[in-house]
Amino acid sequence: MAQAGVAGEIRDGFKFRGGHVALDLAATLAARRREQPRELLQSPHDLARWLVAAGLTAGVPTATDADLARARTLREVLYRLAVARARHERLSPSDRRLLNRCAAGQAAAPQLGADGRTHVTGSVTSLLVSIARDGVELLGGEQAARIRQCAGETCALLFVDGSRAGARRWCSMAGCGNKAKVADFRRRERRGGQ
Repeated sequence: MAQAGVAGEIRDGFKFRGGHVALDLAATLAARRREQPRELLQSPHDLARWLVAAGLTAGVPTATDADLARARTLREVLYRLAVARARHERLSPSDRRLLNRCAAGQAAAPQLGADGRTHVTGSVTSLLVSIARDGVELLGGEQAARIRQCAGETCALLFVDGSRAGARRWCSMAGCGNKAKVADFRRRERRGGQ
């Protein structure tokens, strides 16, 4: 599913560093490695905002509590399966079945807009089905071998490594990559000063 003309790693308070909509949905539970993760999809309105920020729909859709529950379930199954891919582990049969069920519904319909870009029309439920289908294609396709987990000490974000060498380590050079470089510099400074 194409994302309609959105830019930037952080949009409306959500991180979009995954390089794929399924991994960006997984990022809506922030600080997974910390004692108290932060839920970014606290309400149906938050889900609607995320769908707009992801570029999946132009207008703010009406999301329900059931949509929110579906989105959180989809998010967690995508996260677990992507982590398994990143670690070259066996995929959980129950997670595979759950993702396949999520992808089996009626997907949102892509439309070519007057502006020449792709727009998606459909309910929140159909948008989630589309994300699930994109997740199936990611996890079962050639890009699955390029799924990485950020090397940041406390970062749990997942991303598709599109680098030529396939050696990308950070979800973002501006975020985690820069923090790691600063920390390395400070360590070298402390060692050199002794």
